Amino acid sequence: MLPRRSFTWILLLFIIFSALFNPSSSNNYWTAKRMRMREKVRRMFYHAYDNYMTYAFPHDELKPLTKTFTNSLSELGNLKLEHLPQNYNGSALTLIESLSSLVILGNNTEFQKAVLWLSENLRFDVDARINLFECNIRVLGGLVSAHVLATDSTTRLPRQSYKNQLLVLAEDLGNRFLPAFNTPTGLPYAWINLKHGVMENETTETSSSGCGSLILEMGALSRLTGDPRFESAALRALRKLWSMRSSLNLLGTTLDVETGEWIEFSSGIGAGVDSFYEYLFKAHVLFGKEEFWRMFHSAYLAVQKYFRHGPWYHEADMRTGRATHWQLTSLQAFWPGLQVLVGDIPAANSSHREFFHVWEKYGVLPERYLLDYQMLHPTEKYYPLRPELAESTFYLYQATKDPWYFEVGESIMKSLILYTKVEGGFASVRDVTTMQLEDHQHSFFLSETCKYLYLLFDDSFLVDQNYIFTTEGHPLPVLSSWHERLPEVYGLTNGTSIKGENSSRRSSAMSLQVCPATSLNTAGDGDQQLESACHILDARADHKCFSDEECGVDSTTCRRRSCSSSGYCGHWLRL
Repeated sequence: MLPRRSFTWILLLFIIFSALFNPSSSNNYWTAKRMRMREKVRRMFYHAYDNYMTYAFPHDELKPLTKTFTNSLSELGNLKLEHLPQNYNGSALTLIESLSSLVILGNNTEFQKAVLWLSENLRFDVDARINLFECNIRVLGGLVSAHVLATDSTTRLPRQSYKNQLLVLAEDLGNRFLPAFNTPTGLPYAWINLKHGVMENETTETSSSGCGSLILEMGALSRLTGDPRFESAALRALRKLWSMRSSLNLLGTTLDVETGEWIEFSSGIGAGVDSFYEYLFKAHVLFGKEEFWRMFHSAYLAVQKYFRHGPWYHEADMRTGRATHWQLTSLQAFWPGLQVLVGDIPAANSSHREFFHVWEKYGVLPERYLLDYQMLHPTEKYYPLRPELAESTFYLYQATKDPWYFEVGESIMKSLILYTKVEGGFASVRDVTTMQLEDHQHSFFLSETCKYLYLLFDDSFLVDQNYIFTTEGHPLPVLSSWHERLPEVYGLTNGTSIKGENSSRRSSAMSLQVCPATSLNTAGDGDQQLESACHILDARADHKCFSDEECGVDSTTCRRRSCSSSGYCGHWLRL
């Protein structure tokens, strides 16, 4: 007979091990934890949103420490507005940015109230000088996305109250953008006055992102209105920018829109060029143009060849490919999320873990970190509530279903609450070494940071849906009617789409982390040929080529194909 105490310990150990090795128990644990984390993120969002509505609405953004406001739409880029009329009350920027987040959080009542207020009060006929890129991704993107959600079958607003008012506003704003494209090169000015167009003596300097990241919002506007001018202007600018690439398929950071000459030749995947890469791939998915894929494919291979150093990405001279700056910038943290969409999961996971390591080291992600010295940049030690790490965490969980990413999301959420939450909202961090705060709650905290954290813990919004998120986190639907033809290299396994519990889930090498593609015997499916996560198609269906850049990656060996002397892609023995 065992002593009573020994029997109690044996019984306790049996219960513990049963819980550890019982899949049902494990699933229940993570389900319960996800729901707790979801509710914490929900409270975060409404703490920021309610304080904005109380102290800053209808102005652009909230100053949470002083509980006042800033009309930042006309001050983006740290450039004060000189022509702002005294009675200018702002554009309700944060409200526009919050629209799709309200839908994702299931608050259709507040969404309807916001839409009706904007319909009745928002006007763009104001003497305000705005940044074209920022206004495009924040305001135009927010309006177009919200219009799609307002007319969607699951969130449709009553027809008697909503009659496409947001689309009318978006079209008006798009028309006010068009004068910016009237340049000899077709590259748009970075700044434009909403009432008067391009001002006299306006700066001709812009960034690669500024003129190469307009195609999603303006393309969607053309598809919704039937007016091709918006997409045509954005596409012309994108094509011109791509034609300015170096022989290495690299771009610079800044350029002159009048002369088409580069100003800054050094670039990477961070500020000034980041969303250019993002929009090439997402435009291919959204509109089905093979042209976008060919651009992205060449650009992506060039990034991997000249910028990548282990899990990090440094900056390099577009002309030579030589490294110029060995530094991490917080905006680079979007890159793993883009790599997930492409299917390059191992590379995405590797970089993501390094970004998270820096987050853990400082409590948040500093704006700039010097890799060669393993230290903070002396002047850029701030953290303005950026969303990029949360965004990549969301995408990596969707691709791998690894619950470790819940832990990452929880860590991000706890840091935001611990260091940035104040009575009046969430404040930016001025210095990550002291956690001194700055009096600014950026609108993207609501449109992206809270949204991606929420979707990480609750992806029900995406069940049986297929969306592409813009660089500002606004969802746009992937519709066959918007496609010239469905892209051959894109499948729903790569998209932001979640199948319902009763729907069959298509297997892929990405979701099962198999590379190269192999025949696996899955229960009920027999022999199933999986897509390879490494597979890149040749540029041409007949496999003809003029250079190695037009050849893809083999689906069964994951080896890079090359162009033979006779002009065909394959695995050729080079002597």
